[in-house]
Amino acid sequence: MRLLFSFASFFEKAFMLKFLKFCVVGVSGTAIDFGLTWLCKEIFKIPKFLANAIGFVVAATNNYILNRIWTWGSTSDQVGVEYVKFFTVSLIGLGLNTLILYIFNEKIKLNFYVSKVIATGVVMLWNFFANNFFTFAGV
Repeated sequence: MRLLFSFASFFEKAFMLKFLKFCVVGVSGTAIDFGLTWLCKEIFKIPKFLANAIGFVVAATNNYILNRIWTWGSTSDQVGVEYVKFFTVSLIGLGLNTLILYIFNEKIKLNFYVSKVIATGVVMLWNFFANNFFTFAGV
C-alpha cells in the first residue's frame, strides 16, 4: 500500500522537488561516471566493463555525499549505515547498468556509449525510488 501511495505522491510538489534535486546530483555523477569510464577505457586501456564499474562506483560515492546533504537533507549520525544502504542500492544499480549495457552493446550491437546512456536512464529511476524508500526512508 505504501508503494502505491508513493507513486501517487510523486506528483506532489515536495516529492517532485526531491526528484529534481536527485536529477541535478545525478548530472554530476553522470559526468564523473562517463568521464572516468572514458579515461579508464580509452586512455588507460582498461577493459570496457571494468572501466564502466570504476566510473559507476566513484560516481555513486559522489552522489551519496551530495544526495545526503542536499536532496534528502539527512542529519542521521548513522552515516556508515546510510552509506552502506546507498552503496547497496548502487551495486544493484551497477548490476542492472552492466546487464543493460551488455544487452544493448553486445547483443543488439548499439554503440557502447549510446548503450550506456540507455542504461543510465533506467538505473536512475531504480536508484531514486530505492534510495527514497530504503536508504533515506526516515528522512
